Amino acid sequence: MVENSLYITRLPGVNQNTPVGSIVALLEKERGHLINIQPWPEYPEYYDLPKVSFKIAHGNDCICIKYDVEEHEVLARYRNTNDPVYKDSCVEFFIAFDDGNSYYNLEFNRLGTCLGGFGIPGKTRASLPAELLETIRHERSIFQKKGGPEPTINWTLMLVIPIQVFCFHQFNTLNGEKCRVNFYKCGDDLTQPHYLAWRNIVTPKPDFHQPDFFGDAAFA
Repeated sequence: MVENSLYITRLPGVNQNTPVGSIVALLEKERGHLINIQPWPEYPEYYDLPKVSFKIAHGNDCICIKYDVEEHEVLARYRNTNDPVYKDSCVEFFIAFDDGNSYYNLEFNRLGTCLGGFGIPGKTRASLPAELLETIRHERSIFQKKGGPEPTINWTLMLVIPIQVFCFHQFNTLNGEKCRVNFYKCGDDLTQPHYLAWRNIVTPKPDFHQPDFFGDAAFA
């Protein structure tokens, strides 16, 4: 089933300093959402697509997202904030709080290394300050699954994103806020690149920076 919108549950008592493991346990009770739309079906050419899902909720002053990924190949090279992590095995979260085309992009490789920016597509976009992106806490896991004709690698990434990261807006809380979002999985430098989205994108070539195709979301 194709989803058109998200209702983002509030986790009472959770804030940006709550232990990540405690938030993981709470998120396990939330509904999962698939990142399984292939806007550009020529990618990949030769093997099965990754299986990707996410769960999202929010606390008093943070957004909590857990990605679950199963794929045949994992690449994780970049370790410095604002490195081009989209070339690795990468999950991404794009969010716009206004009616215009300005939006934040937050991109993470399997290690939790983050690339962040804000602005309008096709224009000069501002990189988010490293000191803000480094306040995003994460917890990760990885293991190899040996069943079936080809082994697969399962990895997870849990993120706790403080609202201060959205530094071009002034939020005390996200309670009741409305926004537009999309979620992605990619890997530009993998043996077989792939590009998956939660909401479909209609462009001639891969380009996630398309706020016209974001879906509506509301924070409880």
